[in-house]
Amino acid sequence: MNGDSGAGVVTAPPPTTAPHKERYFDRVDESNPEYQRERNMAPDLRQDFNMMEQKKRVSMILQSPAFCEELETMIQDQLKKGKTPTSLLALQQIADFMSTSMPSMYPAAPQGGMAALNMSLGMVTPVNDLRGSDSISYDKGEKMLRCKLAAFYRLTDLFGWSQLIYNHLTVRLNTDEERFLIVPFGLLYSEVTASSLVRMNLQGEIVDRGSTNLGVNKAGFVLHSAIYSSRPDVKCIVHVHTAAGAAVSAMKCGLLPISPEALSLGEVSYHDYQGILLDQEECALIQRNLGPTNKVLILRNHGLVAIGETVEEAFYYIHNLVTACEIQVRTLASAGGPDNLVMLDPSKYKSRPRVPEVDGDGSSTQPKWQIGEQEFEAFMRILGGSSPRHTRL
Repeated sequence: MNGDSGAGVVTAPPPTTAPHKERYFDRVDESNPEYQRERNMAPDLRQDFNMMEQKKRVSMILQSPAFCEELETMIQDQLKKGKTPTSLLALQQIADFMSTSMPSMYPAAPQGGMAALNMSLGMVTPVNDLRGSDSISYDKGEKMLRCKLAAFYRLTDLFGWSQLIYNHLTVRLNTDEERFLIVPFGLLYSEVTASSLVRMNLQGEIVDRGSTNLGVNKAGFVLHSAIYSSRPDVKCIVHVHTAAGAAVSAMKCGLLPISPEALSLGEVSYHDYQGILLDQEECALIQRNLGPTNKVLILRNHGLVAIGETVEEAFYYIHNLVTACEIQVRTLASAGGPDNLVMLDPSKYKSRPRVPEVDGDGSSTQPKWQIGEQEFEAFMRILGGSSPRHTRL
């Protein structure tokens, strides 16, 4: 055979083999300690681990906002069908279990009073405790105000503004019948709930005792009734005795314009101390001192009063008033007297804008906030997500 004999021979390519399909056991590394541990695990122990995984998934579902909203909707639908049907009781048991077993998403600092300590431990009583027949005993407006005022009491304790069982935060329910909500005399601020608030008239007489057997401090309501009767625009009144507030109330100079918080209050009214407020003559004097438009009243040698056309507005003014007093007390202590302080010009103060930012097309999907609403709602989330905008009350 010569060298040219193989020139015309065509050789076929080697046959191709089918690709190897990876199987489950090909991915198992028998030398892996984790695999060996699971393989040698007892069947009952493996079942326990599987059960734990299932519980984790169920817990994630229960804690989801979508599930909570759906549950609230189902409860409200059942309430319309009857007071205590079997299905409603079952749903209520689920809701109660969730409210007591789930820890607070935003635990508070323990130095804020008993309410803060309870919240940090996940044991706080819900502000909105209107359940079952209690929930349908009040119209939607009163139910909302009960929840807001109860939350306001909790915040007052959280900030350390409360003084045992004394002082009051009140809200006007309506101007037709002149009905008001007030705390039962004897409850700590950290114990106040929506159902425990007492409904009373302008004369201090109880109309609805709420969920407790406690009465009310009629003498403490005299200040509130004096303001409500002369200011139909007022919806909420706050009266607190903080250390810094009492200190400023005893200063001849009064509240000084040395901070933006002080300027945000507008014109401040003053009322000289006359002892325990009981007689009608002093009520008339308080009405004149407060005036028709002022939102802040400092009771000389006594305490602080803030009012608002809404609960949120009253919260805004009392928060800024307490803060301004604390700033003044600390500043005077370090400056050596008011002569060393720089006074601000009230005419240069500009309030924070509350108009939502406009999108590129000139529209805005954000809500327009009124005075105090944005701040109040932010603190509602600290109280366990009970923000009126995000929770069906």
